[in-house]
Amino acid sequence: MKRLAGLLLSTAAAVAMSGAAWAADFKIGLSNGWVGSEWRTQMIEEAQAAAAAWKAKGHNVTVLVQSANVDVPGQIAQVRNFINQGVNAIIINPNSPTAFDPVFAQAKEAGILVISTDAEVSSPDAVYVGIDQKAWGAAAAEWLAKTLGGKGNVVAINGVAGHPANQMRVSGYKEVFAKHPGIKLVNEVNANWDQAQGQQAMQNLLATYPDINGVWVQDGMAAGAWKSIMDAGKSGQIAGTGEIRKDFIDLWTSKKLNSGASVNPPGVMASALNVAVLMLQKKQLKTPATTGRYKNAMYLPIPFIDQANLADAAKKLEGKPGHYSYTSQLSIADAEALFK
Repeated sequence: MKRLAGLLLSTAAAVAMSGAAWAADFKIGLSNGWVGSEWRTQMIEEAQAAAAAWKAKGHNVTVLVQSANVDVPGQIAQVRNFINQGVNAIIINPNSPTAFDPVFAQAKEAGILVISTDAEVSSPDAVYVGIDQKAWGAAAAEWLAKTLGGKGNVVAINGVAGHPANQMRVSGYKEVFAKHPGIKLVNEVNANWDQAQGQQAMQNLLATYPDINGVWVQDGMAAGAWKSIMDAGKSGQIAGTGEIRKDFIDLWTSKKLNSGASVNPPGVMASALNVAVLMLQKKQLKTPATTGRYKNAMYLPIPFIDQANLADAAKKLEGKPGHYSYTSQLSIADAEALFK
């Protein structure tokens, strides 16, 4: 009788464990080390929405968020906090491409999956899921060079100096402009992905280089840069890259600006989360994440907005607040299609 009771208890425990495994409850930490734009806020919100979508599939995915303006040691502390909390995975938008190698190794030793997004990292213990930032910068530069007919004086307004995504974007446009000897990059400045700083930077550049033909400027600063261009009465004389926020798309449409914009969707963290959940289920990618600068990347498509599809982009943003960015992401079904 005791043996039968023991057998029943063992069977019940096995069933319970099997049910727990099927339920696949996961705890995922989201680390964001810079909060200087609404893009980052939207990024986190889309990731949280993606986690909620897994509940309909029987998986309770809980996200823990650490988001603050921190230096690299501060963001490393965020990662250590997640390790101590026993998360199953960490998704990070990193402030450095190389500084996290030791702490990511610690995470791997603790059995924690690490995925970076928006900026690639050198760690062999992490996977990158996001766009190719170098290709992002190159696509906008190709549009600008083509629009200018391969010749003209161009300035560049960059983001945060030293940030990995910024560095790769800069290398992208420099590589493209080097292929067009008629394009002269007369100056480059940093405006920290801040609209007001972008506006001031453009005002200063126009005062110093009144014969500017083109402007390569990143998201977060393009609206400011274009405001200075319009204030100077030169919107019909200058071609410049744009951004994907609704307020700028509306301005672009109403003022008929000569602009084009590479899309870095805020949905990249949601895409990374969907990939993470499938990896935590021990599923295998059909194509391993072995591309990119560090041979650990899974690149997502880079949409591009220009005059040809501007109206479509504007329609998708109808009813959204001005700070909302045009976005896309791997849905759960899209992500599942990448796995065996």
